[in-house]
Amino acid sequence: MLLSKMVGERTKTTPSDATIPSHVLLLRAGYIKLVSNGIWSLATPARRITRKIENIIREEMDAVEGQEVSFPVVMPKELWAESGRYYSIGDEMVRFKDRCGRDMVLGMTHEEAAVHFARDTVSSYQQLPFMVYQLQTKFRDEARSRGGLIRVREFVMKDAYSFHADAEDLEKYYYRVYDAYTRIFRRIGMKRVVAVKSDSGMMGGNIAHEYMLLTPVGEDTIVLCPECGYKANMEVAVSVRGETREDKSEPLSEVFTADKGTIEEVCDYLKAPQEKSVKAVCYFKKGTEDVVVVFIRGDLEVNESKLKKVISSDIVPANLKDVPGFVAGNIGPVGLKAAATVVYDESLRRGNNLICGANKPEYHFSGLDMERDLPGVEYVDVSKVRSGERCPVCGKPLSLENGIEVGNIFQLGTKYTKAMNMTVLDKDGKAFYPIMGCYGIGVGRALASVAEESHDDKGLIWPMTIAPWQVYLCGLRLDDENVKDKAFAFYEELQKVGVEVLFDDRNASAGFKFYDCDLMGIPLRVVISPRSLEKGQVEIQSRDKAIKEDCPIENACARLKEIIAEEIARLS
Repeated sequence: MLLSKMVGERTKTTPSDATIPSHVLLLRAGYIKLVSNGIWSLATPARRITRKIENIIREEMDAVEGQEVSFPVVMPKELWAESGRYYSIGDEMVRFKDRCGRDMVLGMTHEEAAVHFARDTVSSYQQLPFMVYQLQTKFRDEARSRGGLIRVREFVMKDAYSFHADAEDLEKYYYRVYDAYTRIFRRIGMKRVVAVKSDSGMMGGNIAHEYMLLTPVGEDTIVLCPECGYKANMEVAVSVRGETREDKSEPLSEVFTADKGTIEEVCDYLKAPQEKSVKAVCYFKKGTEDVVVVFIRGDLEVNESKLKKVISSDIVPANLKDVPGFVAGNIGPVGLKAAATVVYDESLRRGNNLICGANKPEYHFSGLDMERDLPGVEYVDVSKVRSGERCPVCGKPLSLENGIEVGNIFQLGTKYTKAMNMTVLDKDGKAFYPIMGCYGIGVGRALASVAEESHDDKGLIWPMTIAPWQVYLCGLRLDDENVKDKAFAFYEELQKVGVEVLFDDRNASAGFKFYDCDLMGIPLRVVISPRSLEKGQVEIQSRDKAIKEDCPIENACARLKEIIAEEIARLS
């Protein structure tokens, strides 16, 4: 392609709302253009990248017997009502009426469509297992679109759905896809991707993994053990903490704490460490006035994802200042009579000599012994893991890193097939609900994540496997007829032998062209200039500076093909 004809401009200006490198560089390099909040147009270079990512995904999904299909973006309410998600999903789902007044939705994922597609078509266990997948546009009305293509509202996703006769068969296939995802991200060129245990969220199901690109700009927190390899998303991660029980328990006593309401204030007032206190964290069950009170060690934070699973309900933070029966700032587990769902975190098990609210203004208790004063309570893990706590597998210190979710896989079970009454017959003629797996990769987010990981202060650095073009041909002094003729001839030769080339045919300075080349991140730069032609050579340099050489012009095509093949093979 001729750069002079390409729609889109490159700029040195950094947009004020772009805060992370991938967002900044994709805008400056002319790869994306904002249409509306979380909705982007992709220019030709970005679309060439996403097409290559899609092809890699297709190859790997086909290799695990996937069947490519295409489900609709717009679906009737009835499909989603069957599964129950029409009612359980909130504002993220776009609902509307068509011209006939029929309730419709925009697809944000396609479990319902996959079950609808398979039921009445698949009727026997002999047709199982199978997997269908698609690369399709989705719309999810995100409240916090950010980071360019990292978190958007409209996006293209590869989503796949497998159907199985039993859990054992699903387990085997699930880990085949697990391995396929590892290959996909390696081939795309991501270097720091880890698979971590995760929460299944709105998808449902029990076992789930996320593929996380470790990067400081990631929104998710990943818990890692450098020693044994334990990895989990903060939503489900667990740890081992040292016991804080003392040999002798003090009596439970009321202590005056005046207007001190927060754990920090109370512990500072009583000159006690926060780990020797009980914190009350309060919520409402979403859409109701039902109160949930979590009692947790004072130095820890509630993991709301864990809590939602424990109480089987969504939650919103609650201020109980004006709620009858609660004394905000002084809520404690002893003598709490107000109606509430009460949850005790594991961190309190066997705790003694603790400070807690006394359920009366200006007073707390000291000397709380969980075993003595609250016998028989049940403990559950609803706390966030902290750096330095011990690994549940090997006991070594855990570390925390940020990450971007670039893919996910779920073992869904029969959540959707049962709700939507999809049955098949077993070998004895008895009907059963197939067990499902679900597997997703966001294509645009994959592009942005590679950009986030692979760049420098000059611009993007695309891996050869997904680069929009493999070679940036830079003709210097194109007003020189000899340079112009040789450059265009070389451009034609590269295309004939299958090398993807972007030819900078503009009448501009070397510095201007080199700036755009570095900004766009094309893996190889080839320079043809009066000086190089005097030697009968072209200059070849890789974007990562690993290669810098002069090559006879007659051998240059072969040399470029050799470099390209070696780099693609390295990532395969």
